[in-house]
Amino acid sequence: MSRTRARTPALDQACVAAVDLARSAIEETVKPDEVGEHLGVESEGERVVTHHFACLDRAYRGWRWAVTVARASRARNVTVSEVVLLPGSGALLPPEWVPWSERLRPGDLGVGDLLPTAEDDDRLAPAFTGADEPDQQLILEQGLGRARVLSPIGRDRAVRRWHSGDSGPHTPLAHAAPAQCSTCGFYWLLAGALGAGFGVCTNEYAPDDGRVVAADHGCGAHSEAAVLPPQVEPTSPILDDLAYDLAEDSAEADLAGSVDDAAAEPLGHS
Repeated sequence: MSRTRARTPALDQACVAAVDLARSAIEETVKPDEVGEHLGVESEGERVVTHHFACLDRAYRGWRWAVTVARASRARNVTVSEVVLLPGSGALLPPEWVPWSERLRPGDLGVGDLLPTAEDDDRLAPAFTGADEPDQQLILEQGLGRARVLSPIGRDRAVRRWHSGDSGPHTPLAHAAPAQCSTCGFYWLLAGALGAGFGVCTNEYAPDDGRVVAADHGCGAHSEAAVLPPQVEPTSPILDDLAYDLAEDSAEADLAGSVDDAAAEPLGHS
């Protein structure tokens, strides 16, 4: 079996010699001092050659000018077909384009923004089976009337995302907790299949209040973390005057004695 190899067209010498023509085509668009040395030629086809020039523009380091020239069959004149700026080795390039649906991250959706969901989104499944009967059989799940419900794939992704996130068991907060959320009185179970491993925290003082938490998550606001003793209202102190004698102050006793002695002395005659 013979193999057919693609033959590289030979360089057209008239096109190869059109270096000045290619350079002048670039200088019609940019300043002459932004066009550097001639880097070589490349055959593009029969009587079609591309000339490469260095780009000296500081905003396009690593790029090069590419000018494609051509010559018609049996013609002597060479004409310019295209002038472009191409990236070379070390050129600064933008990141690879990613569709908007793959660029979105949690928290990007703002007020008034709409996030369309694809028809074939594997996280969702139709809310009815493809039965042959005229009356389509609805799936027995709360929230009937919805066009689509959570599929097993969507449920498994949510389980892995929640369990490995900040509300899962592998966080410093959960490791330092006195007990798991599944034993907390503020843990409200989710309905359906997700209720086997997740619930919602309803403790206003907990860091995860109003959020979905794993059953094996935990924090210091556990309802049974510490039981406070019953508070007793303070009463007025009781003075026991039978257990001790009242003693007068020594200074007050001496003053009282001197007054009594002065009253007992008779009045003298002058």
